[in-house]
Amino acid sequence: MIRALAAAVLAVALTGIAPAARPPLVIASEGYLFVGGALTTTGKQPLTDQMYVEYQIPQTRTHRYPIVMIEGGGQTGANFTGTPDGREGWAQYFLRRGYAVYVADQVGRGRSGYNAETYGPAAFQDMPFMLNRFAAPERANLWPQAHLHTQFPGSATPGDPVFTQFLSQETPSIADFTEQQKLNVAALVALFDKIGPGILLTHSQSGAFSWPVADARPNLVRALLDVEPSGPPVHDVLNNGAPNWFSDVPQVKLYGLEMVPLTYDPPVTDPAQLSFERADQPGGPGLVNCWRQTAPARTLPRLARVPILIVQSEASYHAPYDYCTAAYLTQAGVKNTYIRLADRGIHGNGHMMMLERNNAAIAGVMLAWLVAEHL
Repeated sequence: MIRALAAAVLAVALTGIAPAARPPLVIASEGYLFVGGALTTTGKQPLTDQMYVEYQIPQTRTHRYPIVMIEGGGQTGANFTGTPDGREGWAQYFLRRGYAVYVADQVGRGRSGYNAETYGPAAFQDMPFMLNRFAAPERANLWPQAHLHTQFPGSATPGDPVFTQFLSQETPSIADFTEQQKLNVAALVALFDKIGPGILLTHSQSGAFSWPVADARPNLVRALLDVEPSGPPVHDVLNNGAPNWFSDVPQVKLYGLEMVPLTYDPPVTDPAQLSFERADQPGGPGLVNCWRQTAPARTLPRLARVPILIVQSEASYHAPYDYCTAAYLTQAGVKNTYIRLADRGIHGNGHMMMLERNNAAIAGVMLAWLVAEHL
């Protein structure tokens, strides 16, 4: 009770907004662990490549499998443990519903620590990027759905205390995206090896980790909750604004979904064995033309063993192309559930939906899917 009261007082002090009253969250145990990592030989830092993970176990645990949450680009696990305006996050939502929760900081971020000698240059996102991509995309209007955005808390203006809280979450990231995938996949595999079977919840850039982690441990990853996962397949998309909204990034994702190897059938011993083609037409107004495998498509048999949910908001820069990720998986023989939140009556969300005003309603969609899957 004291802990909950202290959190409420702090939220009011930081944002001027009092969180909604709710019963105390009763935790049976909590702590942290580090997974992955390698001893260094430089003598300047004893270990690198480790991932920090904190966990909470609810007193009343009604679901067998814990949920592992890992943040997207430039963020930390704070994405899931609260919101910039002082409300509870997705971690608390699922704890209150009987799930154990593990929240990670990506390798090289937050409490996982950054080693410049090992990880190389860091990448930063500036304020215009944060505004145009996340907090107020409706102002820049760089993709067709951006004007529908309404759910970011606060005014999304410099000096607004809620926006300041959001900007405070931004951290430098390892600039090499392929290296990010390799390091975080290894650490997440080590985490599942340590804690046993569980559910992996990813967002955005960390969605690139979900496919190879499930591919490596299909017996331990009991489901993937991919919230606007890194995409689309084969080529990333640039948002140009009207009238030519989209263009493809030239670099090819060597293994279709991402840059790191996946288990295809027939086997792929060289990524050059994979062949891709671009659809002649988009899937509808305001959507991109998807890339897919050239027929006959290879399958992804290990991923096919894992239930997958892809969640997409109405106004995000992912709205034009997350359907391509679902279609790529389907073509590769991987059954998946693709949910547009607008089709469930949940409107106005951008890419940072876990922080937005209606974050609990979105978590409810994921919970309903988990229950339907008996998870």
